[in-house]
Amino acid sequence: MIKIQVNGKPRELDRPVGLMEFLQDLKVNFRFLAVGYNGEVVPKAQYGSVTLKDGDVLEIVRPIGGG
Repeated sequence: MIKIQVNGKPRELDRPVGLMEFLQDLKVNFRFLAVGYNGEVVPKAQYGSVTLKDGDVLEIVRPIGGG
């Protein structure tokens, strides 16, 4: 079991998962998204090269509309 933290909440994964696959499973819009991975911002072009592993910390930031 792999334990990660996403936006301050613990999550468990059955296996190592690529960041791109993880985000697709969350059904998020990649166009309006920023991802922090272990304290570093991940450029969208590198989402496919990151594999989530035990102890990783993600911060997924999406804009919120308002006025």
